[in-house]
Amino acid sequence: MNIKIHYLGLVKTYTNKTEEEITLDENAKVSDLLDKMAAKFGKQFTQDIYEPDMKEVKTMFTVMVNGVVMGQLNGVDTQLKQGDSVILMSLMTGG
Repeated sequence: MNIKIHYLGLVKTYTNKTEEEITLDENAKVSDLLDKMAAKFGKQFTQDIYEPDMKEVKTMFTVMVNGVVMGQLNGVDTQLKQGDSVILMSLMTGG
């Protein structure tokens, strides 16, 4: 199945792109998508954004599936389906 990924904020500096389409196996979860991205983008991505061994997105980043924050769904266990739109972005900070 094909999933469209949008990279916003600081994430764009790790990926050098604003969006792409990724093919995953049927019944893939957000964690499967993030694992694939970690393998593709390497050490800096895994250190700063997503830790594959722990299956967690670092606190300064979030993932949205079809406009809903994954924390309001099933987290990294959120099931994906053909045509889903996923946003990976840094959270806003400041004071």
